[in-house]
Amino acid sequence: MSTIRRLNNIFAPDGRAVIVALDHGLLDGPIEGFTDPGETIAKVIAGGADAILTSYGIAEKYQEELSRVGLILRADGAATNLGTPSDGSASTPFFGVEDALRLGADALVVTAMPGCEKEEPTLTNLAHMTREAHQWGMPVLGEMVPGGFDGPPETRGTEAVAFAARLGAELGADFIKAPYAENYGEVTAKTFAPVVILGGSKGDEREMLANIASAIKAGGAGVAIGRNVFQCENPTAMTAAIVAIVHGGVSVDVASSIATGE
Repeated sequence: MSTIRRLNNIFAPDGRAVIVALDHGLLDGPIEGFTDPGETIAKVIAGGADAILTSYGIAEKYQEELSRVGLILRADGAATNLGTPSDGSASTPFFGVEDALRLGADALVVTAMPGCEKEEPTLTNLAHMTREAHQWGMPVLGEMVPGGFDGPPETRGTEAVAFAARLGAELGADFIKAPYAENYGEVTAKTFAPVVILGGSKGDEREMLANIASAIKAGGAGVAIGRNVFQCENPTAMTAAIVAIVHGGVSVDVASSIATGE
């Protein structure tokens, strides 16, 4: 199967994608809202998710449930929150393209952290994984996190996010997952690969929807969001609300009503 065919399993015909990230168990274990993976998967698929980003174990255990959507396999990981707190800059290869092919995945996701103390090994990992994956027609999602997950506020500015997103494309990633920033048009305009915004920690739901709408208007290709979906009171409704913005172009007010069932 070619790279383009696999990407078409993730992105809808409009060139956009609603990806729900369900890989948090790798760091957080049975996090709130994600204690029963099968139940969570069913809820977000019912809401219209285009693809799910998840771990090897979940991809293997829930193959039937995941067969209805695009599948993105997490290739790397870091120290868990049970042990010594991470400095936010660790990223170690766990799985590769052969594992993704065996599970029928449509893409691999690899995290890179430009600007953090240990940026070089994360960039090397992304480059090497991309080179190997492309030999088999397997797309790569570059999760570009400037400064690391615990980086200072300045690493979330528009310039830093645009730099990180462009770097991911330069290293060969087929599409980019990056934080939201103001003036997001500068991020998308300077990156020659589709950019989807990552969700981060659970926050205000209306603000999240407004950020998604702003990113889409600025040329964003969708979202890759986890906790802000599965930790909501109604994950199915929240997924549907995000789908309505990304694919339907509805207003934030309409999306908020969908999310709350009003």
